[in-house]
Amino acid sequence: MHSIQIKTTLLTVCAIVASITAATLLSVSAVRQIGSSDANQILSLLCETGQKNLDSYFQSVEQSVEMVSSFVESDIGGLEPDELQRHIDRVRAIFERTAYKTNGVLTYYYRIDPEVSGSVRGFWYDNLDGETFREREVTDISRYDTTDTSKLVWFTVPKATGKPVWLSPYVTDNLNMRVISYNVPIYREGRFVGVVGIEIDYATVARQVNHIRLYENGYAFLNDAQGNLICHPRIDVAEDRPEVPEGLLGDGVRVRYTFEGVEKLAVCLPLSNGMRLNVTVPASEINGAWQRLIYRIFTVSVVLLASFVLLSMRLTDHITRPLRELTEAAGQLNAGNYDFELNYTGNDELGILTSAFRRLIRHLKVHIGDLSNRAYADALTSVRNKGAFDIYVRELEETLFRAPDSPRFAVGVFDCDNLKTINDQYGHDKGDIYLQTASALICRVFQHSPVFRIGGDEFAVILQHDDYRNRNALIRLFDAGNAEICASAREPWEQTRISMGIAEFNPNTDSCVGDVTRRADKRMYENKRKRKAARAAL
Repeated sequence: MHSIQIKTTLLTVCAIVASITAATLLSVSAVRQIGSSDANQILSLLCETGQKNLDSYFQSVEQSVEMVSSFVESDIGGLEPDELQRHIDRVRAIFERTAYKTNGVLTYYYRIDPEVSGSVRGFWYDNLDGETFREREVTDISRYDTTDTSKLVWFTVPKATGKPVWLSPYVTDNLNMRVISYNVPIYREGRFVGVVGIEIDYATVARQVNHIRLYENGYAFLNDAQGNLICHPRIDVAEDRPEVPEGLLGDGVRVRYTFEGVEKLAVCLPLSNGMRLNVTVPASEINGAWQRLIYRIFTVSVVLLASFVLLSMRLTDHITRPLRELTEAAGQLNAGNYDFELNYTGNDELGILTSAFRRLIRHLKVHIGDLSNRAYADALTSVRNKGAFDIYVRELEETLFRAPDSPRFAVGVFDCDNLKTINDQYGHDKGDIYLQTASALICRVFQHSPVFRIGGDEFAVILQHDDYRNRNALIRLFDAGNAEICASAREPWEQTRISMGIAEFNPNTDSCVGDVTRRADKRMYENKRKRKAARAAL
């Protein structure tokens, strides 16, 4: 006959075993889900950051070339040699200033079609030492068949397509260097005249891609829409020209694939110039952290279970209470809730587990909070950044889709006038002061609305609730604050010359938040033109 002590011990041991098993399984499940989700978020954020940096760089090159091409088409007059040469000289001066302000430019050129002029060819400059652009003798295009797009691709492809085009990496004919170029065809009254273009050093793009690193063996690479590798940190794409592994050419953002016998996870995002950025890492590395943590949880659980069996008679009530807390905490953690308390502080194995679990949650909260702050806060002005604006817009559009009665809101777009002038004349540190003063004014006036920095000198505000209802008063308050700061400023960079446009959401005409934003942006530019006209009149 078993004694009551044995029965009680067996019952207590069974209860302890069940409790610890439940707590361990819940902890393992929570850690696995959080670890996997956290790793995926890091991978996505890294790829999104790389995408934004590369897009920003490529778009700066596009803007430089398109600005020059706009000037060219507005300046070009007759096609007689003398008049055409004077036009070339004017473009040369504009292009030189533009090229110096664009990072990574190796060459820039304006080439005239031989069919337009046999004597005026245009110009071509290169910057091989990284300091000074020097004019070089231009290639004699008339020796080539300009209908063959496999030759002189920087000229023949835009001529054939009739539109601006990014070209995949190629080796320049004269410099024997690997470059990526953006080229815009020039037309006069419907007739093809020539090509304006910039070639950027392939190494500049490669450096940006190589800086995208994750874990020990994670890296990033670029490919084109046809599946050809453009830039890879571990493969000489100029020699091997391998194809992108199967699975990375679809529309998926997150992809699991196998390359050279190694299972990998990747996040793939398109770039504005048609390329595709891939950030990849071995699955074993991305899962390794939470797998090691699970092993530790199992180890601690086994140790605690052995200790509880030996001390079950004396510690049954003492152990049951913290076990329930752990189980509830694991359940909340599994549900994504990090705001809970673990009060048990006993100096025993369960106390160690509770303390370890508490530290784990604290570290996770700090880690996730740090990632969120880095990803969605603007470092200069401390307001939210463009990524936060995109997320806020998506959530607002989901509300518009779900809500039977559309919420009332307005979008305000602000642009800091003369920022470039302040940067050029007084330095970028004064430009930063100018932006911080403008941001402070916007935040002070629209203090109940989220403020975002969506560009170098652009801010956006989404007005809802009281701010929406009081928007006209806030607009007057903003204009008054703007004028007050300008009146008291002693230096140009202490002023706040800000153009503003605000548009209200109209459920009858607006299908998305983007419609409202575009209307606000248009009004902002109208406001900017009026302000410039008023200043010119003075």
